Amino acid sequence: MKASIVTKSVLALLIAAGVSACNQNKTETKPAAAASTAGTTAATPEIVYINQDSLVSKYDYIKDMDKRLGDKSKAAQSDVQTRQQAIQREVAEYQKGAATMSADQRQATEQRLQRKGQEFQQYQQNAGAQVQSDQMNEQTKLYEKLVDFTKAYAKEKGYKMILTYQKGNATVLYGDPSLDVTNDVIKRLNDAYTKDKK
Repeated sequence: MKASIVTKSVLALLIAAGVSACNQNKTETKPAAAASTAGTTAATPEIVYINQDSLVSKYDYIKDMDKRLGDKSKAAQSDVQTRQQAIQREVAEYQKGAATMSADQRQATEQRLQRKGQEFQQYQQNAGAQVQSDQMNEQTKLYEKLVDFTKAYAKEKGYKMILTYQKGNATVLYGDPSLDVTNDVIKRLNDAYTKDKK
């Protein structure tokens, strides 16, 4: 499973979350007139962005999440393969000895193998559904974690909007590097995640 592809789609939702969070904080931000006085040279920008590609590759929580999901997926695939091979061995053994069996024995064995095959298919579907469910749960946790962080970060810094930028994404064609808060965000997220792990 490609967990990082799903991760990127969840992070794309941060644009909407950032806009929503910043709109909720409008009453708590500085008035535009005060921020744009003629003599002020270091006014706080109202809109900043986070490089999504860097966030995905450098945020330790995402790395650990991708590893957890990858390990669960591999374990599920291995278990399914083991069960499939066991059934295939039983079918091969039946085929070898079918000629020496009575009609009743053949019929009983075929029915048993058919039941096992149906049970295996159901197990395989359930295993796949469980992996998808685990991915969705992890993505939901990640999304909530990033939304909560982004809301607090915007409030602390006085930003009205935090966007995500991704190379090749036509939504943002250019962002002034002075508006890029990616490194600060990743550092804070990793610091908080390290604290949570202890």
